[in-house]
Amino acid sequence: MATPKILLFYVFTPLPDPEAIRLWQRDLCRGLGLTGRIIVSKDGINGTVGGDLPYVKRYLRAFREYAPFRGVDAKWSEGTGRDFPKLSVKVRDEIVSFGAPDELRVDEAGVFGGGARLSPEGLHELLRTRPDTALFDGRNEFEARIGRFRDAVVPDVATTREFVAELDSGRYDHLKSKPIVTYCTGGVRCEVLSSLMIDRGFEEVYQLDGGIVRYGERFGDDGLWEGALHVFDGREKVEFSDHARVIGHCFACEAPSSTLVNCADAQCRERLVVCADHAVGSPLCAAHALAA
Repeated sequence: MATPKILLFYVFTPLPDPEAIRLWQRDLCRGLGLTGRIIVSKDGINGTVGGDLPYVKRYLRAFREYAPFRGVDAKWSEGTGRDFPKLSVKVRDEIVSFGAPDELRVDEAGVFGGGARLSPEGLHELLRTRPDTALFDGRNEFEARIGRFRDAVVPDVATTREFVAELDSGRYDHLKSKPIVTYCTGGVRCEVLSSLMIDRGFEEVYQLDGGIVRYGERFGDDGLWEGALHVFDGREKVEFSDHARVIGHCFACEAPSSTLVNCADAQCRERLVVCADHAVGSPLCAAHALAA
Protein backbone atom coordinates (compact mmCIF):
# COMPACT_ATOMS: atom_id res chain seq x y z
CA MET A 1 0.00 0.00 0.00
CA ALA A 2 1.38 3.44 -0.95
CA THR A 3 2.59 5.68 1.86
CA PRO A 4 1.88 9.36 1.13
CA LYS A 5 4.53 11.79 2.33
CA ILE A 6 5.02 15.55 2.26
CA LEU A 7 8.39 17.22 1.79
CA LEU A 8 9.02 20.80 2.97
CA PHE A 9 12.22 22.51 1.81
CA TYR A 10 13.94 25.74 0.87
CA VAL A 11 17.37 26.89 -0.24
CA PHE A 12 18.64 30.45 -0.39
CA THR A 13 21.31 30.64 -3.10
CA PRO A 14 21.86 32.82 -6.18
CA LEU A 15 20.10 31.36 -9.23
CA PRO A 16 21.14 33.01 -12.51
CA ASP A 17 18.30 31.39 -14.49
CA PRO A 18 15.16 30.94 -12.35
CA GLU A 19 13.04 30.05 -15.39
CA ALA A 20 15.29 27.09 -16.21
CA ILE A 21 14.95 25.89 -12.60
CA ARG A 22 11.16 26.29 -12.83
CA LEU A 23 10.96 24.13 -15.96
CA TRP A 24 13.22 21.48 -14.45
CA GLN A 25 11.17 21.34 -11.26
CA ARG A 26 7.88 21.25 -13.14
CA ASP A 27 8.98 18.38 -15.36
CA LEU A 28 10.59 16.48 -12.49
CA CYS A 29 7.43 16.65 -10.36
CA ARG A 30 5.15 15.79 -13.26
CA GLY A 31 7.25 12.77 -14.14
CA LEU A 32 7.01 11.48 -10.56
CA GLY A 33 3.32 12.28 -10.11
CA LEU A 34 3.95 14.81 -7.33
CA THR A 35 1.75 17.76 -6.49
CA GLY A 36 2.40 20.83 -4.38
CA ARG A 37 3.72 24.39 -4.60
CA ILE A 38 7.22 25.51 -5.56
CA ILE A 39 8.42 29.10 -5.86
CA VAL A 40 11.69 29.99 -7.57
CA SER A 41 13.44 33.36 -7.59
CA LYS A 42 16.89 34.75 -8.27
CA ASP A 43 17.56 34.16 -4.55
CA GLY A 44 16.61 30.49 -4.30
CA ILE A 45 13.75 28.01 -4.08
CA ASN A 46 10.97 27.29 -1.59
CA GLY A 47 8.55 24.40 -1.87
CA THR A 48 6.23 21.80 -0.43
CA VAL A 49 5.50 18.69 -2.49
CA GLY A 50 3.59 15.52 -1.77
CA GLY A 51 3.17 12.07 -3.21
CA ASP A 52 3.92 8.39 -2.66
CA LEU A 53 7.05 7.83 -0.60
CA PRO A 54 9.23 6.14 -3.29
CA TYR A 55 8.57 8.99 -5.72
CA VAL A 56 9.17 11.72 -3.14
CA LYS A 57 12.49 10.05 -2.31
CA ARG A 58 13.41 10.01 -6.00
CA TYR A 59 12.50 13.67 -6.22
CA LEU A 60 14.77 14.57 -3.29
CA ARG A 61 17.67 12.60 -4.75
CA ALA A 62 17.31 14.42 -8.08
CA PHE A 63 16.93 17.76 -6.29
CA ARG A 64 20.21 17.25 -4.45
CA GLU A 65 22.07 16.39 -7.65
CA TYR A 66 22.02 20.11 -8.50
CA ALA A 67 25.08 21.40 -6.65
CA PRO A 68 23.55 24.60 -5.13
CA PHE A 69 20.74 22.48 -3.63
CA ARG A 70 22.92 19.68 -2.29
CA GLY A 71 22.79 20.81 1.31
CA VAL A 72 19.02 21.31 1.51
CA ASP A 73 17.50 20.67 4.94
CA ALA A 74 14.43 18.69 3.89
CA LYS A 75 11.65 18.13 6.40
CA TRP A 76 9.35 15.11 6.13
CA SER A 77 5.81 14.70 7.40
CA GLU A 78 2.91 12.33 6.94
CA GLY A 79 0.58 13.04 4.04
CA THR A 80 -2.94 11.99 3.22
CA GLY A 81 -2.57 11.52 -0.54
CA ARG A 82 -4.88 14.47 -1.23
CA ASP A 83 -2.94 17.31 0.33
CA PHE A 84 -2.53 19.41 -2.82
CA PRO A 85 -5.12 19.79 -5.60
CA LYS A 86 -2.46 20.33 -8.27
CA LEU A 87 1.16 21.16 -9.02
CA SER A 88 2.15 24.84 -9.10
CA VAL A 89 5.70 25.90 -9.99
CA LYS A 90 6.24 29.66 -10.41
CA VAL A 91 8.99 32.24 -10.71
CA ARG A 92 8.54 35.26 -8.44
CA ASP A 93 10.60 38.18 -7.16
CA GLU A 94 10.83 36.59 -3.70
CA ILE A 95 10.55 33.02 -2.47
CA VAL A 96 8.91 34.50 0.63
CA SER A 97 6.73 37.52 -0.13
CA PHE A 98 7.86 40.22 2.28
CA GLY A 99 7.64 42.84 -0.45
CA ALA A 100 11.28 43.78 0.08
CA PRO A 101 13.29 41.97 -2.62
CA ASP A 102 15.94 44.70 -2.73
CA GLU A 103 16.71 44.31 0.98
CA LEU A 104 17.58 40.63 0.81
CA ARG A 105 21.25 39.75 0.35
CA VAL A 106 22.04 36.18 -0.67
CA ASP A 107 25.27 34.37 -1.51
CA GLU A 108 26.26 30.72 -1.90
CA ALA A 109 26.17 30.30 1.89
CA GLY A 110 22.57 31.55 2.15
CA VAL A 111 21.07 34.76 3.50
CA PHE A 112 23.72 37.31 4.39
CA GLY A 113 23.17 39.24 7.61
CA GLY A 114 20.41 37.06 9.09
CA GLY A 115 19.97 36.05 12.72
CA ALA A 116 22.20 33.47 14.37
CA ARG A 117 20.74 29.97 14.22
CA LEU A 118 19.51 28.27 17.37
CA SER A 119 18.76 24.58 17.69
CA PRO A 120 15.72 23.57 19.78
CA GLU A 121 18.10 22.77 22.64
CA GLY A 122 19.90 26.07 22.09
CA LEU A 123 16.59 27.90 22.42
CA HIS A 124 15.99 26.35 25.83
CA GLU A 125 19.52 27.24 26.93
CA LEU A 126 19.17 30.86 25.78
CA LEU A 127 15.88 31.23 27.64
CA ARG A 128 17.45 29.70 30.75
CA THR A 129 20.44 32.04 30.75
CA ARG A 130 18.72 35.11 29.29
CA PRO A 131 15.18 35.22 30.71
CA ASP A 132 14.55 38.59 29.05
CA THR A 133 14.63 36.86 25.62
CA ALA A 134 11.57 37.51 23.44
CA LEU A 135 10.14 34.86 21.13
CA PHE A 136 8.88 36.60 17.99
CA ASP A 137 6.34 34.88 15.76
CA GLY A 138 7.24 35.27 12.08
CA ARG A 139 3.96 33.93 10.73
CA ASN A 140 0.57 35.44 9.93
CA GLU A 141 -1.40 36.27 13.06
CA PHE A 142 -4.17 33.77 12.31
CA GLU A 143 -1.68 30.90 12.39
CA ALA A 144 -0.82 31.76 16.00
CA ARG A 145 -4.46 31.52 17.05
CA ILE A 146 -4.25 27.72 17.09
CA GLY A 147 -0.58 27.26 18.01
CA ARG A 148 2.39 29.31 19.20
CA PHE A 149 5.30 29.33 21.61
CA ARG A 150 4.43 30.18 25.18
CA ASP A 151 4.52 33.94 25.88
CA ALA A 152 5.56 34.75 22.30
CA VAL A 153 5.16 38.17 20.70
CA VAL A 154 2.61 37.76 17.89
CA PRO A 155 2.58 40.70 15.43
CA ASP A 156 -0.85 41.67 14.13
CA VAL A 157 -0.19 40.89 10.46
CA ALA A 158 -2.57 39.19 8.05
CA THR A 159 0.10 38.53 5.40
CA THR A 160 3.87 38.32 5.29
CA ARG A 161 3.95 41.53 3.24
CA GLU A 162 2.74 43.48 6.30
CA PHE A 163 5.85 42.69 8.37
CA VAL A 164 8.01 45.49 6.96
CA ALA A 165 5.47 48.17 7.91
CA GLU A 166 4.94 46.47 11.27
CA LEU A 167 8.65 46.57 12.06
CA ASP A 168 8.87 50.19 10.89
CA SER A 169 5.90 51.22 13.07
CA GLY A 170 7.95 51.45 16.26
CA ARG A 171 5.72 48.96 18.12
CA TYR A 172 8.65 46.71 18.87
CA ASP A 173 11.36 49.29 19.50
CA HIS A 174 11.36 48.31 23.18
CA LEU A 175 12.73 44.92 22.10
CA LYS A 176 15.68 46.29 20.13
CA SER A 177 18.15 45.87 22.99
CA LYS A 178 16.85 42.44 24.06
CA PRO A 179 17.65 39.00 22.65
CA ILE A 180 14.95 38.07 20.10
CA VAL A 181 14.33 34.62 18.65
CA THR A 182 12.27 34.60 15.47
CA TYR A 183 10.36 31.44 14.59
CA CYS A 184 8.10 30.24 11.78
CA THR A 185 6.85 26.97 10.32
CA GLY A 186 9.98 25.53 8.69
CA GLY A 187 12.46 28.37 8.98
CA VAL A 188 12.23 30.09 5.60
CA ARG A 189 10.30 33.18 6.68
CA CYS A 190 12.70 33.80 9.57
CA GLU A 191 15.71 33.71 7.27
CA VAL A 192 14.38 36.94 5.77
CA LEU A 193 12.61 38.38 8.81
CA SER A 194 15.68 38.14 11.04
CA SER A 195 17.77 40.02 8.46
CA LEU A 196 15.08 42.72 8.17
CA MET A 197 15.09 43.12 11.95
CA ILE A 198 18.87 43.42 12.13
CA ASP A 199 18.79 46.05 9.38
CA ARG A 200 16.33 48.02 11.53
CA GLY A 201 18.49 48.14 14.61
CA PHE A 202 17.49 45.04 16.57
CA GLU A 203 20.76 44.24 18.27
CA GLU A 204 20.65 40.51 19.11
CA VAL A 205 18.51 38.47 16.73
CA TYR A 206 18.32 34.69 16.44
CA GLN A 207 16.29 32.34 14.29
CA LEU A 208 14.98 28.94 15.36
CA ASP A 209 16.79 26.59 13.00
CA GLY A 210 14.33 24.36 11.16
CA GLY A 211 11.41 26.28 12.61
CA ILE A 212 8.50 24.87 14.55
CA VAL A 213 8.71 21.63 12.57
CA ARG A 214 12.18 20.76 13.89
CA TYR A 215 11.25 21.88 17.40
CA GLY A 216 8.17 19.67 17.34
CA GLU A 217 10.21 16.71 16.13
CA ARG A 218 12.55 17.16 19.08
CA PHE A 219 10.23 18.09 21.95
CA GLY A 220 6.71 17.40 20.69
CA ASP A 221 4.22 18.94 23.09
CA ASP A 222 6.49 18.57 26.11
CA GLY A 223 8.41 21.81 25.63
CA LEU A 224 7.52 25.42 24.95
CA TRP A 225 5.25 24.87 21.96
CA GLU A 226 1.50 24.93 22.61
CA GLY A 227 -1.29 23.91 20.25
CA ALA A 228 -1.44 22.86 16.61
CA LEU A 229 0.77 23.94 13.71
CA HIS A 230 -1.08 25.48 10.79
CA VAL A 231 0.13 24.24 7.39
CA PHE A 232 -0.73 25.49 3.91
CA ASP A 233 -2.01 22.26 2.39
CA GLY A 234 -5.03 20.00 2.61
CA ARG A 235 -4.18 18.86 6.13
CA GLU A 236 -4.68 22.46 7.42
CA LYS A 237 -2.88 21.63 10.68
CA VAL A 238 -0.56 19.08 12.27
CA GLU A 239 -0.08 18.14 15.90
CA PHE A 240 3.08 16.76 17.43
CA SER A 241 1.58 14.30 19.91
CA ASP A 242 -1.63 12.79 21.20
CA HIS A 243 -1.69 15.32 24.04
CA ALA A 244 -1.45 18.58 22.12
CA ARG A 245 -3.20 21.45 23.88
CA VAL A 246 -6.12 23.19 22.21
CA ILE A 247 -5.45 26.91 22.60
CA GLY A 248 -7.77 28.32 19.93
CA HIS A 249 -11.34 29.46 20.58
CA CYS A 250 -14.28 29.53 18.21
CA PHE A 251 -14.91 33.05 16.91
CA ALA A 252 -18.66 32.61 17.43
CA CYS A 253 -18.97 30.90 20.82
CA GLU A 254 -15.46 30.75 22.35
CA ALA A 255 -15.52 26.95 22.49
CA PRO A 256 -12.01 25.42 22.37
CA SER A 257 -10.97 24.56 18.81
CA SER A 258 -7.94 24.24 16.55
CA THR A 259 -9.88 24.32 13.27
CA LEU A 260 -9.34 27.25 10.89
CA VAL A 261 -11.63 28.02 7.95
CA ASN A 262 -11.91 30.82 5.40
CA CYS A 263 -14.58 33.48 5.76
CA ALA A 264 -17.34 32.51 3.36
CA ASP A 265 -17.20 35.87 1.57
CA ALA A 266 -15.06 35.27 -1.52
CA GLN A 267 -13.51 38.77 -1.26
CA CYS A 268 -12.48 38.32 2.38
CA ARG A 269 -9.09 36.99 3.42
CA GLU A 270 -10.01 36.48 7.08
CA ARG A 271 -9.34 33.07 8.62
CA LEU A 272 -11.68 32.01 11.41
CA VAL A 273 -11.25 29.57 14.27
CA VAL A 274 -14.45 27.54 14.46
CA CYS A 275 -15.84 24.75 16.60
CA ALA A 276 -17.61 21.74 15.09
CA ASP A 277 -21.04 23.36 15.45
CA HIS A 278 -20.11 26.65 13.79
CA ALA A 279 -18.08 24.99 11.04
CA VAL A 280 -21.34 23.77 9.57
CA GLY A 281 -22.49 25.91 6.67
CA SER A 282 -20.48 28.93 5.54
CA PRO A 283 -19.24 31.06 8.46
CA LEU A 284 -18.71 34.77 7.92
CA CYS A 285 -16.32 37.03 9.80
CA ALA A 286 -17.86 39.74 11.97
CA ALA A 287 -17.64 42.45 9.33
CA HIS A 288 -19.33 40.41 6.63
CA ALA A 289 -21.87 38.93 9.02
CA LEU A 290 -23.05 42.46 9.82
CA ALA A 291 -23.24 43.35 6.14
CA ALA A 292 -25.16 40.23 5.20
